[in-house]
Amino acid sequence: MEQKPSFGQKYPALKDILSFLTFVGAVALGTFILNSFIFRSYNVIGGSMENTLHSGDRVIVNRIPVSLAHLNEREYIPERGQIIVFANGGSGSLTNCEPLDGVLDQYIIKRVIAFPGERVMLENGVLTVYNDEHPEGFDPDEETRKSDTDGPKKRISGSINTIVPEGELFVSGDNREGSNSYDSRNGLGTVPFCRVVGPVASRIFPLTGFRFF
Repeated sequence: MEQKPSFGQKYPALKDILSFLTFVGAVALGTFILNSFIFRSYNVIGGSMENTLHSGDRVIVNRIPVSLAHLNEREYIPERGQIIVFANGGSGSLTNCEPLDGVLDQYIIKRVIAFPGERVMLENGVLTVYNDEHPEGFDPDEETRKSDTDGPKKRISGSINTIVPEGELFVSGDNREGSNSYDSRNGLGTVPFCRVVGPVASRIFPLTGFRFF
C-alpha cells in the first residue's frame, strides 16, 4: 500500500517557516518568563549610588522572591540595607501602582533604610531610625557600610523627621551629599511595596567589577 507523503514532505518550505516561527515564539516566551519572574537587568545612570555602584554599571535584579510573594498573594518586602530597583511614579508621586506610560527615569535604584511605622530622623548629618526594638534609635547603615570605598558614604545632607507610612519603604541613595541622590530624604517620597521590582543580586558589568550583593 502506497504511503501518502507527510505535510513536511509535501510543503518543505512551509515546514521550515513554521519551524522558524515556533522557535521565535519559544524564545520570546522564554524571554518574557525570565524577565517577568526570574531576573531582569538594568543599567545604572548617574552617581546616586556611589561608591557602591557607578554610572554605566549593569546589574541583575532577582525577581524570584517577588514572584513567590505574589504567587502567595502577598507583597514582597525587601530586607533593610538591600539595594532595590523600583518603578518611578512620575512627577514625584509614588502613591499608586498603576502602569506607567512615558515616564522618564521609569526605574530607580536605591537602598532600603526603613519600614512602615518606623521613624526616620536626619539631623546634623546623622541618619537614625527608631522602632519598637530600638526606641533609642540606630544607624541603618551600620551593617551595610563596608568601607570608605563601598557602601553608603558617611557624609549626609538634609534634614528630615518622618514616620514611614503603612505599606511603604523609606529609601536612599548611597551618595547623600548635597543633591546627588533624589530619594526619600528630599522629594521622592516613600515607595509602596507594589512598585518594587526586586533586590539587586549582582553587578555583571564592567567585568572587572563583577560582584554579588
